[in-house]
Amino acid sequence: MKNTILQIAMISSLIFGISACATQRPVLSSNAQLMRVGPSEGERAVDECIARAEAASTEGGETPKENVVAGAATSSVVGAAAGGAGGAVVGEAGRGAAAGAVGGAVASLTHALLQALFSSKPPDPSYRQFVDRCLREKGYEPAGWK
Repeated sequence: MKNTILQIAMISSLIFGISACATQRPVLSSNAQLMRVGPSEGERAVDECIARAEAASTEGGETPKENVVAGAATSSVVGAAAGGAGGAVVGEAGRGAAAGAVGGAVASLTHALLQALFSSKPPDPSYRQFVDRCLREKGYEPAGWK
């Protein structure tokens, strides 16, 4: 059982890491500000503006990571109930519930992983506008997102 919990934790970490890498970022034009401070400072400004936008966008609701965890928890409960019912038929309700819970959680996390790998959705327009405005206020010129 400890190995299963460890495996679920590792899968969760992988999902969150991949989803963080899969997000789009603004590309900066070579304007006077970027030429003056250099590309590393420009990337730092992008990171800061993204952090501000994420903080503003998560104030009113759940983040995608919270949705993944909630989905895994729900799938785990449903799996436990189904596994317990199936296990009761053959006389091992406890073992069936445990297997169902693990199966439900793993299936939910696998689904989230595949979604993160293969769906590159552009950022929400209001999020993108927030980041672009933040960068313009700092003197940078966003040239698009990739």
